[in-house]
Amino acid sequence: MDRAPPPFFRQGLSADVRLFLFSLIAIALLVVDARYRALEVIRSTVGTVLYPVQRALLAPRDAVTAITDYTHGVSRLRGDNDRLIRLEAANARSLQQGEHLAAENAQLRKLLGMRERNSFRSTVAEVLYETSDPFTRRVVVDRGQQHGLIAGQPVLDAQGVIGQVSRVLPLSAEVTLLTDRASTLPVEVRRNGVRAVAFGAGRSGLVELRYLPAAVDLRVGDELFTSGLDGVFPAGLPVGRVVEVRRGGSSFTVARIEPSAAVERSRMLLVLLETAGGRPTFEPPRPAAEPPPRSSGSSGAAGSRAKGAGG
Repeated sequence: MDRAPPPFFRQGLSADVRLFLFSLIAIALLVVDARYRALEVIRSTVGTVLYPVQRALLAPRDAVTAITDYTHGVSRLRGDNDRLIRLEAANARSLQQGEHLAAENAQLRKLLGMRERNSFRSTVAEVLYETSDPFTRRVVVDRGQQHGLIAGQPVLDAQGVIGQVSRVLPLSAEVTLLTDRASTLPVEVRRNGVRAVAFGAGRSGLVELRYLPAAVDLRVGDELFTSGLDGVFPAGLPVGRVVEVRRGGSSFTVARIEPSAAVERSRMLLVLLETAGGRPTFEPPRPAAEPPPRSSGSSGAAGSRAKGAGG
């Protein structure tokens, strides 16, 4: 019968002895590895074997990092995209405003050029809005009685006649455009001097010459200018160009005119305040002063003085 104690209760070397032995073994291994690189192969082998385990253990960390980076990247891209969209909108607005200002500047330069070419006192007016009546062609400008406007004054743009002032308020005025059905304007053909009256057709961009003789000398392409016979519009202002001539045999001839001015597109207008002679527009010409009647006595005295001078 075995009376030896169970393995659990067997006493081997003491703990201090084992610590000392293991320390010696560790020091020996360190010295051998430092001098002879004896454990390099073992270390490489162990590292190669444990690399998949390391990667597997690091996979959750890498996944969390990747998801965090992706979320932050998406948020950053969305913020950058929003900023770029706002910047693009601001740049587009600035570009449009710049183009609008450049167009207005060019139009003002043209108006000033026409103002310098003509010896008329004038003022520049800006179109505020179109009237609400769909059956008329009229606009409201930002000049009125305070700026010297009166009813009947001619209105131009850089290319030609736009219309005529029809109603005046203290700070604004209404302009009846050349295409309004109530508009009439005496014109003259530059090529041959034929005179006619231009009527607004009540439609956008359309002016007509009506009641012309059947055999009138009028051709497509003829240029029309104001004749000055109405005493309101000075002579020589561009009105339009003939684009169509309809002859009705023995009846009247009708011609369609394309206006020279951008009648319903111009924003900056030129209002003529007085004619070339300095007389305010829409004022009838003053009759010439008649010489006072001379009495017979004065006639006789003049005759006697003439005789005395002759003698």
